[in-house]
Amino acid sequence: MKSYTITVNGTAYEVTVEENGKAAAPVAAAPKAAAPAPKAAPAAAPKAAAPAAGAGSVKVSAAVPGKVVKIVASVGQSVKAGDSVVIVESMKMEIPVVAPQDGTIASIDVAEGAAVENGDTLATMN
Repeated sequence: MKSYTITVNGTAYEVTVEENGKAAAPVAAAPKAAAPAPKAAPAAAPKAAAPAAGAGSVKVSAAVPGKVVKIVASVGQSVKAGDSVVIVESMKMEIPVVAPQDGTIASIDVAEGAAVENGDTLATMN
């Protein structure tokens, strides 16, 4: 038999598993002290600003601080909602910044290697 610690909704339980693979009842009546919950990964979806009065444009913004590692879309390219526009590296992860809606890329406002902060405009769409 092997013992494992299983965390359910932030509460840790000791569980013993029999050789046949079936779970036995929890060993301890009281749960163990829960370890701190891990932080959730940042969301990859960009914030879409409301179109400026008369401009008819949507800003594609960084959702996390980081460095631009790749520009995927180009000016004049048609994109669908969810298509990658820019890839930002943050916390050693590559995070795609995607188009919030169908449209055409009007401008790319960053360059590869540029440092960006949360909320910075990376591109503009029509």
